[in-house]
Amino acid sequence: MTFQVIKKTVYLVIIAAIVFSAFLGYKFNKFQHQPINLSEPDTTFTIYSGNTIRQVAQKLFDKGYIEDPVMFIALARLQGEDTRIKAGEYRLKVSHTPSTLMHLFSQGESILYSFTIIEGWTFKQLLQQIKSDPVLIKTLDSLNQQQIMAQITDQYKHPEGLFLPDTYHFPRGTTDLQFLKRAYKTMQQKLNQAWENRDIGLPIKTPYEALILASIIEKETGAAFERPLIAAAFIQRLKKGMRLQTDPTIIYGLGDNFDGDIRYKDLRKDTPYNTYLHKGLTPTPIALPGIEAIHAALHPADSKAIYFVSKGDGTHHFSTTLEEHNAAVSKYQLKGRKPKRKAESG
Repeated sequence: MTFQVIKKTVYLVIIAAIVFSAFLGYKFNKFQHQPINLSEPDTTFTIYSGNTIRQVAQKLFDKGYIEDPVMFIALARLQGEDTRIKAGEYRLKVSHTPSTLMHLFSQGESILYSFTIIEGWTFKQLLQQIKSDPVLIKTLDSLNQQQIMAQITDQYKHPEGLFLPDTYHFPRGTTDLQFLKRAYKTMQQKLNQAWENRDIGLPIKTPYEALILASIIEKETGAAFERPLIAAAFIQRLKKGMRLQTDPTIIYGLGDNFDGDIRYKDLRKDTPYNTYLHKGLTPTPIALPGIEAIHAALHPADSKAIYFVSKGDGTHHFSTTLEEHNAAVSKYQLKGRKPKRKAESG
């Protein structure tokens, strides 16, 4: 083969390479900017936790949304987003291109669902609601409460009170454990912030004790304006070494044995949560307190009232003396009847 022939061959190879590169560049440019193929104008596409860019590209191709999975992978790598895709359920539109899809996936701009934790729920009620949620992935059904807490933190073994009531938004693919970890972390952040700004001179020593008191306040009243007054009454009792004598703690201690009515024998049943028998706070919270109840526990009202009784309309009558309290019990609860047991304080 002469030098001229070799030169001509090399020249042709170079020309072919240039033409082929230009063709590929044209195809690639067209691919990344052309609209995806959707049979319906509004379609959902789910990326599951652990999915790789290769799996996502193949799924898009299998559904007919893109024409070439290899080009989609190449696009992701060129943009440096092949390892940044986030799990979730995405809403695809006819205006989307592979390039905008990649941005959508890497930014995690997925469809968000919501779950609201209600103030005053117990952890048992929270688990029941999580179990019935149609979006959260269930991974905890076979675990008891202590085993669940071991998955979340090694700081607490009892879960009550540790998850902040709020409305949380999350993408499809979120597990029940991930959701609980988020609610737990949020509670820790909010509780610690509130603790740092607490009033001085309170008879509670730790943020956890504040959480316990807040849970009792939460269960005692649904009237927001009363929470600081309820807190003040309990603070007064704690300072004086009195028993808290609050019915919600009795109910919590009875657990599944509570049938809707508190009887005299229930007040004498010795559980760790019986504040008619035991002084001080209960060993754990009795419910999930909201941020307002926590604030009330740490900023009680400037009130000397020690006693309170339900007026039957969702609010309470507050008293500074036992005589006044017994009169209020007769007025609002006994309606003038002789009490069957000594009037209690909460």
